[in-house]
Amino acid sequence: MLSSEMIAGQLNTKWAARRIVYKDVTGSTNNDARELSKEGAENGTLVVADKQETGRGSNGRGWETPAGTNIAMSLVLRPGVGIERIPMLTLVMGLSVAEGIELALDEASCRIKWPNDVVLGGRKVCGILTELHLKPEGGIDDAIIGVGINVNMVDFPDEIKEVAGSLLTQTGVRVDRSTLVARVMERFEENYEKFESTGDMSLLKDRYEARLVNKGQRVMILDTRKVAVVASRKAVDEKFRQTKDVQCQCLGITELGALMVRMDSGEIREINSGEVSVRGIYGYV
Repeated sequence: MLSSEMIAGQLNTKWAARRIVYKDVTGSTNNDARELSKEGAENGTLVVADKQETGRGSNGRGWETPAGTNIAMSLVLRPGVGIERIPMLTLVMGLSVAEGIELALDEASCRIKWPNDVVLGGRKVCGILTELHLKPEGGIDDAIIGVGINVNMVDFPDEIKEVAGSLLTQTGVRVDRSTLVARVMERFEENYEKFESTGDMSLLKDRYEARLVNKGQRVMILDTRKVAVVASRKAVDEKFRQTKDVQCQCLGITELGALMVRMDSGEIREINSGEVSVRGIYGYV
């Protein structure tokens, strides 16, 4: 059962999701959250929908949320960090979703595919889209974090059926959606407060890397743009344009949330989210 009352009844937070706006059907929870934010919604306001008809994922792709099976939710944040730190919110939420799923399933089996996918049993079960809005006079107005979790879905569209899964298909366990929303929000509140206190991933890095699905493995970097060169753990200002897909080894993340990879030449590169797509050599992971 998914409802604001069911979520609130299981929630143990100070500010995250203390106001919940529930909708049976909506176009986009991110759009709903943005409208509430423009009306003055407080930090931590959560929009949850049973069915989302025009949800969107990264790179303009759609995200299907049929009624009665999945979670579509968006969180209003008014971050106390600089604009350049906002991309790390996606990583903070990814870690929180993975930990929330583990609590709901009572098992530590969730993984993260940097920067915005949560993976269970080799299948994508969650996507995250963070959208930043600025004030006309400058500065951050809000950040809206949209989260789509495949919970009890069993049939997937042809275009994603080779990649997507759900908690039910991957574990055989039917999870209560309200419980899962509450667990994710609890983990996010704690993780976000750590992130905001430092402005980076330093207090979350170890837990994130423990779930990083490609760590230590060879990966393919697709559609790369500018990336920073890192040598001997010290960033170098020089930038260059990578013009072809490359294979490398995934090492982990930096404290600023960039992906660290080792090229075949031995060179260490730091890759920022939004610049590349990363996948396994032989498939999605």
